[in-house]
Amino acid sequence: MPRNIRKRAIKGTLIVVFGNGMNNALRLAGNLILTRLLVPEMFGLMAIANVVVQALYLFSDIGVHMYLIGREREFRPEELNTAWTINVIRGGGLWALTVVAAWPVSYIYNESSLQWLIPVIGFGFVLDGFRSLAPISLQKRLQLGQVTAMNLSAKFLAVLAMAAFAYVYRSVWALVLGGLVAESVKLIWSYTLMPQDVTPRFTWNKACAAKILHYGKWIFFSTAMSFLATQADRLLLGKLFPLALLGVYSIGAGFAEIPKGLVSSVCSSVMFPVISLFSHLARPDLRKKILGKRRLILLPMALLVAVLAIFGDKVIDLLYDPRYREAGWILPLLALGMWPFLLHATLDRCLYVVDNPKHPAIGNCLKFFYMITLLPFFYIYTGKLGAVLVVAFNDLPVYLVINYGLWKKGLSGLCQDGWATLFLLLLCAVFLYVRHILGWGITGLEAFHGVAGSL
Repeated sequence: MPRNIRKRAIKGTLIVVFGNGMNNALRLAGNLILTRLLVPEMFGLMAIANVVVQALYLFSDIGVHMYLIGREREFRPEELNTAWTINVIRGGGLWALTVVAAWPVSYIYNESSLQWLIPVIGFGFVLDGFRSLAPISLQKRLQLGQVTAMNLSAKFLAVLAMAAFAYVYRSVWALVLGGLVAESVKLIWSYTLMPQDVTPRFTWNKACAAKILHYGKWIFFSTAMSFLATQADRLLLGKLFPLALLGVYSIGAGFAEIPKGLVSSVCSSVMFPVISLFSHLARPDLRKKILGKRRLILLPMALLVAVLAIFGDKVIDLLYDPRYREAGWILPLLALGMWPFLLHATLDRCLYVVDNPKHPAIGNCLKFFYMITLLPFFYIYTGKLGAVLVVAFNDLPVYLVINYGLWKKGLSGLCQDGWATLFLLLLCAVFLYVRHILGWGITGLEAFHGVAGSL
């Protein structure tokens, strides 16, 4: 890797890690404040509304972002403006769909407030659609400082708005307000990142649009299946769990997904642009470069997963009041189950770079069927413990399919996966011994009220 690119990649990684850490700190601070001002049922209600909104977003994702990042050359004006126009049209269409979808969703879940929550949350699509593409241009060049500052500022102002509104009104609308504030800040800030002589304008270049849509067909299918697979827990548990337990589950899942968010940010913001720059290399050389950098991600992620898996219940006890205590057994299981995702997420971008995006799509499709078949079955026969276990390890089908695709392209990392997993198990064993010395018992067992007596 040329020195200047290596330097930018290292700097970009540090910025992303810092930004992700600060984002999680702000989210945690907001979460701690809001859980003391609002009841768990409100978080369960928002979990359902957000699933619907995210469904519409991901079911219409045609990969504009990945198309622009994945190209070796710089953007042409007509290509950039056509991509911006597609985003604007998509944003307006998505908002209209939230208005249409709100009534049947409120009927299915028997919550009339969803008729208003979903369209208001969905207005964020309009704001997102009009956002400038300058952050993508900066990301392509690994200039991530300004993008990170924009995202952190949006998150900070959103937390302030939510906390103030919740303090005064004690209403679920505080959670809605935060999202709209964040999107508004990003919209305005994104235009300050553009050169003064460049302004997005409505453009429809048929050739550019055709390229974007052709590239995005597998992205569309993959993200749609990814949503169905990753959000099937909220969709199904929204019917299987009481609303309060769903809210508690969302708290535990939020902590468990910290490694997922960090790895996704590093891979999309740094690894994907870097891999794109070297897509012309022979496969053995490309594989060597990727695996050499990948181990620097897997080792700290193994430590983070082990900490959450073994000490997650203590984190919940320390930060939350007794109403949220059941998250103490949910968090360790979901954190440990995050490991297969971390393994495949650090390599799956390679398949997009070598024009083979179908394996992630197929893997997510299998993950969706895994969820809709096993989750209700295990909940019926084993209760909430079985349901959470199914959710925890739902990335195994994706891991297997993606590794098959990587093997076919000569980019497999199975040996590295093996020793990284052994390292994770060793860390877990050490931390379990520490718990034993401290007299803390089995992680999460005390928090699992309904099952603890039978274990």
